[in-house]
Amino acid sequence: MEADDSRVIPINIEEEMKSSYIDYSMSVIVSRALPDVRDGLKPVHRRVLYGMHELGLTQGANYKKSARIVGEVLGKYHPHGDSSVYDTLVRMAQHFSMRYPLADGQGNFGSVDGDSAAAMRYTEARMTRIAEQMLTDIGKETVDTQENFDGTMEEPTVLPAAFPNMLVNGADGIAVGMATKIPPHNLGETIDATVAYIDDPDIEIDNLMDHLPAPDFPTGGIIYGYAGVYEAYHTGRGRVVMRAKMHEEEVRSGRDALVVTELPYQVNKSREVERIADRVRQERIEGIADLRDESDRDGLRIVIELKQGANAEIVKNQVYKHSRLQDTFGVNMVALVGGRPQVVTLKDAIRHYVDHRHEIVVRRTEYDLAQAQDRAHILEGLTLALDHLDAVIAIIRHSPDTGTARQNLRAGRYPDALSDDDLRTINVPLTPPGEADEEQDTVQALLGDEYEELVQQPDEGDWLTEAQANAILRLRLSRLTGLEREKIIGEYEDIIEQIREYQRILNSRDRRMALIKEELLTVKERFDDERRTEIDYTGGDDIIIEDLIERQHVVVTITNQGLTKRTPIDTYRTQGRGGVGMRGTGKREDDFIEHLYVCHSHDVLLLFTDKGQCFWLRPFEIPEGGRTAKGRSIRQLIDIDPDDRVRAVISVSKENFEDEAFLNSHYVLAATRQGQVKKTALEAYSRPRSNGIIGIKIDEGDQLIEASLTGGDNTVVVASSGGRAVHFDEGDARPMGRNTRGVRGMELPGDQELVGMISVPPAMHDDLDVLAIAEHGYGKRTALSDYRVQGRGGKGLITLNRTDRTGALVSIKGVLGDEDLMVITEGGIMIRTRVGEISTMGRNTQGVQVIDLKDGDAIADVTRVADTDEPEADDGTADDEAPDADAAAAANGEMDDDAASDAVEDTSGT
Repeated sequence: MEADDSRVIPINIEEEMKSSYIDYSMSVIVSRALPDVRDGLKPVHRRVLYGMHELGLTQGANYKKSARIVGEVLGKYHPHGDSSVYDTLVRMAQHFSMRYPLADGQGNFGSVDGDSAAAMRYTEARMTRIAEQMLTDIGKETVDTQENFDGTMEEPTVLPAAFPNMLVNGADGIAVGMATKIPPHNLGETIDATVAYIDDPDIEIDNLMDHLPAPDFPTGGIIYGYAGVYEAYHTGRGRVVMRAKMHEEEVRSGRDALVVTELPYQVNKSREVERIADRVRQERIEGIADLRDESDRDGLRIVIELKQGANAEIVKNQVYKHSRLQDTFGVNMVALVGGRPQVVTLKDAIRHYVDHRHEIVVRRTEYDLAQAQDRAHILEGLTLALDHLDAVIAIIRHSPDTGTARQNLRAGRYPDALSDDDLRTINVPLTPPGEADEEQDTVQALLGDEYEELVQQPDEGDWLTEAQANAILRLRLSRLTGLEREKIIGEYEDIIEQIREYQRILNSRDRRMALIKEELLTVKERFDDERRTEIDYTGGDDIIIEDLIERQHVVVTITNQGLTKRTPIDTYRTQGRGGVGMRGTGKREDDFIEHLYVCHSHDVLLLFTDKGQCFWLRPFEIPEGGRTAKGRSIRQLIDIDPDDRVRAVISVSKENFEDEAFLNSHYVLAATRQGQVKKTALEAYSRPRSNGIIGIKIDEGDQLIEASLTGGDNTVVVASSGGRAVHFDEGDARPMGRNTRGVRGMELPGDQELVGMISVPPAMHDDLDVLAIAEHGYGKRTALSDYRVQGRGGKGLITLNRTDRTGALVSIKGVLGDEDLMVITEGGIMIRTRVGEISTMGRNTQGVQVIDLKDGDAIADVTRVADTDEPEADDGTADDEAPDADAAAAANGEMDDDAASDAVEDTSGT
């Protein structure tokens, strides 16, 4: 059977995909993920509340099974999965999720530990009293309705919302291409701010914040710092820093503890206890002896017991830093305004809510007015009937049926069946209103000139309207007494006064705004409570704990397998040249020390990896360990790829990293194993990311070998494993961006590779020696002046006579002679020795033995030790000062402590 080509419609798939995706995204935005600015509810929340309202589940009613509520909502309004409806109901009942819960749950509705709620067949729910305020007057045509999904019934498009629910309970949702995250607030403070806006619509946001200072989270806690709150209220976006509430307490004799009693909003308690315990095991948090959760039905209580002598303030800040006991609430106040997503400020949110309530009051008053007028019209007919009671009874009694009686009453006509004798007996004329007896004049006198405007009148020639005639026909005999007539007259008087009041409201905006204000204050009086979240105006967004950490020089080591630790510099004693050394670290099988750096505990470390990535790290963040400790994985401190590893480290003082002039006048000079060199301004590395930034673009098969800090006018020495070196001006390498390969620094023949790089400030050219170390433990010093300056990219000059005895060249360093040298072997042996004890020789020599290696061992790395307060040497004499050692350290990019900063100034470079 051939296809019917007439039914095939060709379309552009790109346009179809675009159109379909836009339709889908708008559906998610409008009908699922974003709250309405007027009532602060998403459609599913609104439908759950309306479903409970239709079931009559107010506070005065019995609880109903959650499954019954879910079925009601699914079957009538929300044709999606039952889990979406039940999850919504559960969250609305959780006191730790909603500042003012809208559902009153009975049963297991989850916990702050992340426990799931029981199945819907086990739990029960009804509305809370404050939730009833969301639906007040919904039966008075105050909101628009729309057809439900199958067109069989109506559902509201918004709820009347007698309080600003969007601000009070907040909202959280992810749409397509946008998201919302609105924090909860205290009801009383929110209403006060709303009332202030009603009193002065031109009020500034700063003045609104006098009434509504900050969010108020259901779990309490502390808002740490105010800048994020200020920005969020003024722009609709900001970062609010939250902290757990924690105090110091003596839990047993001689043992103090930190006790957590309140958590940041949306933090899982049990997960954070596990996280803190894990950080303690990783030694990222120190000083904790025990950790336990003592929470019960009386409240939350996490006890962090401290070790003897531990500084509680330091431990507290470490806990804040390494767990979500300090967390950030990213405010993003996106809501539907007129059906369109929009970022709203604090004032915008209040303004849109007040406009909504104004519309509610207008529509409610119009509805009440119409109802009052209808009732007044009925009472008018009843009063008229009571004034002509005998005539009305005669008309009804002698009419053959109800329809005829209705017609006769409307026309004020006696039935034909009534004889003249009967009429003479009744003797009551049926006069129209306005021409009645004294009793009627009394009734109409209530309205005077307003009578015809306020009360519906019969058609011309009629005595009563159809509605009045029906009311008379339904009148019970018991209401014909004199007392009942007085009640009808009294009700009539009240109705007329209500009509007048409704008209005054509709005719005066001031009256309407006063009514909104009065109703808000009534809600506040009924439901207001104390603020739960404290505000620490003096706090900052960042945890600064370095001032609480002891300032000292440390040795940072990183092994081939990525284990790192920091050790105080005075742990190592000075030994003579040629000594066997002492163990500097514990060694795991098939692992060896690959990097060693001497720095200050408060420096900023820039860590460069084989792949050219750059990470930030502070030395005091690295766990401290003794000489024989194995250390912790560097991957627990920085987000490094599994197949990558740290290759170079640059230490920069914190003060210099905050100095814009320093950042723009200094450079990172990097070299790769295949001979590439690249220079980039230090400023490009001043904005770290948790997952690192690109330090240098690395070609496939190449890797970074060195990164150094320079002053911009240095000369550079690069050396190959074949024992040759090139000395060239730094200016030959122009500054480039981070994501570039650089230029060729040295031509490498055969299988040779670059093994080191020295950046030399001009002031050091006459004093600096090039220290060359070979893999079999041989080394020497050679004056830099022996290396003439060449153009970069050449084959270079001999710097060490490579033989089988020396092995390949493994490292070059710039030294002055009075500093110390650290030499690390693959077997984990470390020796610290004076550089001055290593002989000075010409370029084309083998050197002397620097360290006595065991069979099969080889040198893994070499570094120069910065000038520090040394311990006494083995012979009992104090070490000599080395005033120029800091400048040499700067030449190698290995030091940026306070002394190094001075050295940088003195030598016009690093």
